[in-house]
Amino acid sequence: MKFIIPAFFYSFFLFAQAQYPKDYFRPPLDIPMQLSGNFGELRPNHFHAGFDLKTNQREGLNVYAIADGYVSRIKISTFGNGKCIYITHPNGYTSVYGHLQTAFGPIQDYVKKTHYAEKAYEIEMFPKPDELPVTKGQVIGLSGNTGSSEGPHLHFEIRDSKTEFVINPIFFGFDQNLKDTKKPVLSSLYVYPLDNATVNQSKQPLLLSMTLQKDGTYLAGKVKSNGKMGFGINAVDSDDVSHNRNGVFNVSTFLNGNQNYNYQFNTYSFDEMRYINALIDYPRYKKSSQRIQKLFMKTFYPLSIIKTDSLRGIVSAEPNVASIYRIEVSDYFGNLNSINVPIEYDTAIPLVQSEPVTSKYFVRYNKDNIFEKDNMSVFFPAGTFYEDFNMNFDVRNNKVYIHDDTVPVHSNFTITIKDTTYPESLRDKLYIGRGTSHNGTIRKGDTFTAKAKVLGAYGLVLDTIPPVIKILKPIEGKWISSDKKIDFTIGDAASGIKSYNGYLNGSWVLFEYENKSRRITHVFDEQYLVEGENFLKMEVIDNVGNSTIFETHFYRSQQK
Repeated sequence: MKFIIPAFFYSFFLFAQAQYPKDYFRPPLDIPMQLSGNFGELRPNHFHAGFDLKTNQREGLNVYAIADGYVSRIKISTFGNGKCIYITHPNGYTSVYGHLQTAFGPIQDYVKKTHYAEKAYEIEMFPKPDELPVTKGQVIGLSGNTGSSEGPHLHFEIRDSKTEFVINPIFFGFDQNLKDTKKPVLSSLYVYPLDNATVNQSKQPLLLSMTLQKDGTYLAGKVKSNGKMGFGINAVDSDDVSHNRNGVFNVSTFLNGNQNYNYQFNTYSFDEMRYINALIDYPRYKKSSQRIQKLFMKTFYPLSIIKTDSLRGIVSAEPNVASIYRIEVSDYFGNLNSINVPIEYDTAIPLVQSEPVTSKYFVRYNKDNIFEKDNMSVFFPAGTFYEDFNMNFDVRNNKVYIHDDTVPVHSNFTITIKDTTYPESLRDKLYIGRGTSHNGTIRKGDTFTAKAKVLGAYGLVLDTIPPVIKILKPIEGKWISSDKKIDFTIGDAASGIKSYNGYLNGSWVLFEYENKSRRITHVFDEQYLVEGENFLKMEVIDNVGNSTIFETHFYRSQQK
């Protein structure tokens, strides 16, 4: 037999690493650097944009400016990075510090002043360069667990100040703070028959066996096919200290020694984040929570970290040709693991057929698509999906059924529902939802429209139930002079909380919201308290306008 080398439409090249300053930045914490998450790690609907730094499983550690600069942005949110500070540095980079417990010093004074000026907890500020200057090593905040954090840690990023591209922090000399002698772990290998090909007598994806060789590499079971195929891997990486199962840095594939596919987590834009759903085997992820990284593109998508040949990483088995396909997975420190996959042409009759197609509709990913039935319609602009697929669509029992959530959606599609069954008095309490989840809905007369990014069953949801407010420690008529704060939990069973406001003796006061516990907290400030009897009012409004008001009074002595 002979080996075949594929022709390249354009030359393949490895990523050229830019020259980043190695000794300009200091670490943002003063404890040894340990990663609980690394750059590019696979997360729901996005790649991780920086480092997650461990904080010894506690909050309140000092967070330092990594270099001179000025605070250029501060965002306080109940989700995402929670309390987050951005520092622009004179060398062209911006550092980001997320999930903070609180800002510190003049920065916190600035934040508090803005909370009260805007009468809101969720705020975003863009200070001018001369308003909040910082020096290298200055404490800017305390580490925390705010936003979507699943435990105390510091989220840390470095961005290009002009382009806003995130850059792997390891390039800035932080590799000196880490120790890693461990190879990435390759736990599974899949092969995907394409264009009606058969692989090992199957027209459906297959898990391939892998055997460890004496040289430390893996040899996969032989692949016999009569056509095109792609491969996918499940791979993670860890270092010598943190032991977390983090993402891999570099993946390269070779056909008969010629590189045909590569991605490396150097830098990318936020606009590219959602392409993670094209990179992974999304249906498998939704069904099993397993993220298989595909090493081919069935259809092209513009994710800049990927470099490939004209065949987009797709491999073909040809008559009278034996090939070797190799996968290499490596970390920044050069630790490498690899799999060799022997490929032969074979015309054996398939024993496992493709999954039967039961849907009535076919969606082309690069065309506008609209589907209508009865009083409901769905519009998919071109580019909503990553590839063509057969879609189930139906309207029944006052719901529109739009396939299921195993097909990833890249950008918003529009759902329109016309309904005349509800009286005018209730129409403002209706919204389009998937289950009871709320999608921002616009009503014009008896027509409702909403944007969505997940396939599934949608319908009109009526919400007339007001939110719930519960005080955690009853204070009605009590003396609470020694209490430093007051806590409530708030919730809404349907459309969700839109806003909340607390008032102390008639003045708006800051309540901070923690979405994981649904707790809102006010830390007492003497300027809003009076000697003796104090009056507290809390108002919570949901997304369709239902509101609940809680009122109480308590006594407090201001004498010290």
